[in-house]
This record gives sequence, C-alpha cells and structure tokens, in this order.
Amino acid sequence: MTQDCSYNELHALQVMDDSMEPEFPKDCIIVIEPSEVCSEGAYIIATVDGERWFRRFGRDRDGQGKLIALNGLYPPIPLEGTRFQIEGCIVQRNIRRKIKHYNPYQPDNSTALS
Repeated sequence: MTQDCSYNELHALQVMDDSMEPEFPKDCIIVIEPSEVCSEGAYIIATVDGERWFRRFGRDRDGQGKLIALNGLYPPIPLEGTRFQIEGCIVQRNIRRKIKHYNPYQPDNSTALS
C-alpha cells in the first residue's frame, strides 16, 4: 500500500485581484507551503466560513485574529466566531521571474499591521 503525501507538497497559485498590492500584484505567482500554523504577520491562504482568502494574518488590540488585505480598499476579515482554517503559508512570490522568499514562522515587522 502506498501513501499519498501530495497534501504536504508546495504548490503555486496565481493572484487574481489587487487586494494584496503592492506586495503581491495581480497575476503574480505565489508558492504555498501547506500548514495549519503561522506567525502573526505571515501571508496565508485560509478558509473562513467556507470561503477561501489570500491575506496577511494579524491580531487586533484585543488579541482577536483577523485577515488583512494590503490594499486599503479591502476591509479586514475578523475571525472571531467563524469557522477558520489556515490552509498554507506563502513562502515565495514570483513577479516576472523576480523571486522573493518569505518565512511564515517568524514575525515580519517590515510592514505594520492595521
């Protein structure tokens, strides 16, 4: 019997909107590492009440989790009282062959959370 471990492999997605600009422009490629944990400030793919989101994970002043779009035109998504599941953390971005790496398990203080 062979065991399928593909659920644990890195995979790529294309960003389809401007909600995470300027860091992740529309049409750039992101690489996701499957994980159910991340640090505050990590870029993640998460499901909230059955809907999938690409956002930055943060906490408000009361310590409540929220998903934050980098583009200020999109409101934060509060996580309290929702069915919330982290699917994976963004570990790489590719914009026209220019690659940037991210560490989702260490806090990123380069951009303040709203």
